[in-house]
Amino acid sequence: MKIAVLTDSSAYLSKEQQEKYHIDVVPIPLIWDGKTYYDLVDISYEEFYEKISTSQTLPTTSQPSLGQIMEFVDHYVEEGYTDVIILPLSSGISSSYNNLVNYAAEEDRIKIHPFDCRTTCAGLADCAILAARLVNAGASVDLIMKDLEDLRKTIGVRFLVDNLGHLKRTGRLSNAASFIGTLLHITPILAMDVQKTGHISAIAKGRQYKRAYKHVQNDFRELTENKDYPIQATIFDAANPDRGDEWIKDYQAAFPKDKFDRSIIGPVVGVHCGKNTIAIIWCRDIDSYFDQDGQPLPDVESAEVGEKF
Repeated sequence: MKIAVLTDSSAYLSKEQQEKYHIDVVPIPLIWDGKTYYDLVDISYEEFYEKISTSQTLPTTSQPSLGQIMEFVDHYVEEGYTDVIILPLSSGISSSYNNLVNYAAEEDRIKIHPFDCRTTCAGLADCAILAARLVNAGASVDLIMKDLEDLRKTIGVRFLVDNLGHLKRTGRLSNAASFIGTLLHITPILAMDVQKTGHISAIAKGRQYKRAYKHVQNDFRELTENKDYPIQATIFDAANPDRGDEWIKDYQAAFPKDKFDRSIIGPVVGVHCGKNTIAIIWCRDIDSYFDQDGQPLPDVESAEVGEKF
């Protein structure tokens, strides 16, 4: 058995992570003024946010084409792979997963295992890294898929956005109508329903940023404390690095037992949430799926994060 791991560019894995864990990445197309850009290939993180700040038009996003996916699959077949685990952007905001399920049923040269992480950015990266580490440790497909399902149970996400305009425009906010007419100085607090739909929902409004931030930190505390497993979290931002650095410093001080990392909200996701968005995603620490020798543990079972939408 030879297993490949493929995700899309919305995971925003660094080149170092891709190389270290042997994860392939298919770039998502971005259409702007009639031109197609591939996420972080034809347009960088910095270029995107500089351009969107001054552009009179706004871009749209597509999904990786079947042709893009087949290029990777053809390569895997040539290299003797028997299986490929594919982790796309959440089915709640993209049709990629459903299209992969249909393609997997037709492809007979290699076994394709789509997995819906129901999240994006750092959460998708966490799932891809877990899958790849399990592959590299010699785990079976069955164990990998089981552990991915277990990890997904522990994922929670919170976003703070400057305004809901981008999400309303692109149709990625499931309950936009209830937040129409948001007042000045209101910071919307968003979450992803990772346990069921993968949709983005506005769950609260904070008067002024500081109150919204405190709401998010309280949610993190409530949903992670007293768990019988260790927690890792990533703070990621849309061209708002100073605030992201403030968050991670604050969280590290408030929750010294948990692991914290930094990442970005790149172009394809930034189209929908807008510049200056900042977010935190948390889950079970990936290291806890392995023993001290780096071998996969056979019977990991986690309690759900406990969110109700």
